This record gives sequence, structure tokens and C-alpha cells, in this order.
Amino acid sequence: MPIDITTDFHGQTVISTFEMTPGTCTDVLEALTTAYDEVIRKQPGFLGGAIHVNDAQTRISTYSRWVKREDFQAMLRTQEMRERNRGIAAMCSRFEPVMYEVAAVF
Repeated sequence: MPIDITTDFHGQTVISTFEMTPGTCTDVLEALTTAYDEVIRKQPGFLGGAIHVNDAQTRISTYSRWVKREDFQAMLRTQEMRERNRGIAAMCSRFEPVMYEVAAVF
């Protein structure tokens, strides 16, 4: 579902970055796509998300929006996502989810 980015959004925006080699990019992308399809999008408070891959296939960024911060944190604490995140992290040299607020839209 499309995400409208606005400064009056009062929920939680999370942008996660994953760094990997081009050889593991497809595996990480598959793991993330499956996680979103099977688990993340079904969690309470999930509003929408997107996955982006850079041209060199060395970085993936995900963008997700949640009703509130606690919804995102609860999703991370589920046994299913803890196991999936361990597998995803093992394929990456770096994995960092960061919570943001929209400051401006152009």
C-alpha cells in the first residue's frame, strides 16, 4: 500500500539499513521480503513499508510506519522476528534500525 509522507504524522517511522556484499544481497532481500509478507505486515500497528536496494547491491534500506513506537518494539520482541533477525544479521556486515520523525516534506 502506498505511504503518504506528511509532517503531521503522529506515529512512528523506522528506517533500517543493512550492509552486505553483492553476493548476499539477494538472500537478504528474500529474507526481508518474506519477513514483511509473513510476519511484519500482520503485526498490530503496522501501517505500511517499503524495501530499497542500491545499485551496487551492497545496501538495503527498509522504511516502515507504525501507529506507535511500542507497536514496532513489540514486533521486534516476537519469537518469530527475533529468529528471523538473527538470520538476517548473520548475512550482513551491519544492520541498524533507527526511529525517525518527519521533519519536512518536499
